[in-house]
Amino acid sequence: MYIEREIVKNALKYLDSEYILIFIGARQTGKTMILRHLYEKLKNEHRRAYFINLEDTDYLTLLNESPKNLFSVIGFDLKERTIVFIDEIQYLNNPTNFLKYFFDEYKNKIKLIVSGSSAFYLDVKFKDSLAGRKRIFYVYPISFSEFLFFKEEFDLWNKFKQSVNLKNFCLANFNKIEQRQLKIYSDEYLRFGGYPRVVLESDHDEKLEILRDLTDSFIKKDILEAKISYPGKFFQLLRILSSQTGNLLNKHELANTLAISTTAIDNYIYTALKSFHIALISPYYANIRKELTKQQKIYFYDLGLRNFLLRNLDIIDMRPDKGQLFENFIFRELLEFIRLDRIKYWRTQNKNEVDFIVDEKYAYEIKYNIDNVSLAKYKSFIDAYDNIRFHIVYHTGTNIKEHPKAKFLQF
Repeated sequence: MYIEREIVKNALKYLDSEYILIFIGARQTGKTMILRHLYEKLKNEHRRAYFINLEDTDYLTLLNESPKNLFSVIGFDLKERTIVFIDEIQYLNNPTNFLKYFFDEYKNKIKLIVSGSSAFYLDVKFKDSLAGRKRIFYVYPISFSEFLFFKEEFDLWNKFKQSVNLKNFCLANFNKIEQRQLKIYSDEYLRFGGYPRVVLESDHDEKLEILRDLTDSFIKKDILEAKISYPGKFFQLLRILSSQTGNLLNKHELANTLAISTTAIDNYIYTALKSFHIALISPYYANIRKELTKQQKIYFYDLGLRNFLLRNLDIIDMRPDKGQLFENFIFRELLEFIRLDRIKYWRTQNKNEVDFIVDEKYAYEIKYNIDNVSLAKYKSFIDAYDNIRFHIVYHTGTNIKEHPKAKFLQF
């Protein structure tokens, strides 16, 4: 079953442009399905299109010998614009040279739409930035909004899309029945995450098996292709990071814990980042003396992967890490509205902290339970950043106080 994702709608805007379209993301997030869908769409419109999967060694050998061998596949009739889909572009010895050649020589005749299983390989092999030639689309595990669509809750999905945004990051517009439905679905999403195969599977035990397969098989492939010397250490690192969601990344502490060098930690973190398992956000500051820190905070792109690594798939109400899990959930939802590099956090030397500063316009402090929260803790931020709208996003609780410079949002 194919369900169209939001990223496809964004990509369609560039379908008739000259740009190379590159879809990258973790394994099993649906990149091949997206390319197949676009290919079938164009074929149905009677447009000239070809699909090449570079896991087929015949195609791979042919294109590695020379980019011009593509013409032996699609023909040399360039009277009509040809759209070529290439799945797993990272398998080419020199993907940069291949893409750059066809853009520079045939951009008005050949449109390339490609996928790569991980940005790690693209970074290593893309010797040139392809500046001005490409549009990159990051294919993450599905968001909670898309989760509702996958569950065929179309009314809830439509209302969610219309109601939730950076200015109104809450569920206040939903009635009590809708909020109960959303809680049921959000509990499932918080436990098992957003990998499409996991979401579409209804059996609990089978969901676990799929997560086990994703965790073991596909992370092992990342390890193998990244040429990591000690796979066990890499897995241990991911498990430690899963317990430190939302915390500052301390590489020296990790190196001591795992008894490896900080250089090895840097390499492992780089691989985890470029394989789209984890994300890091940087600090936001205006007063360098009081607020400067170079440490980044860590989050997972998928909650199911994070929970499986942590070996805890209990429902959120029963978990000791419910605050971390809910914070990671909100981080993932923020990515639907803003690029990763526009999400920061704020922290002073006195350890006053706000979880997310988004686009230098919105501040979000995330709390699972609002009842024991005091706004006094955030006075220094509210006073210092009058231009940034301060919000506390919470999951449960009733201790909501009116404040002229703070807004409480239940999600």
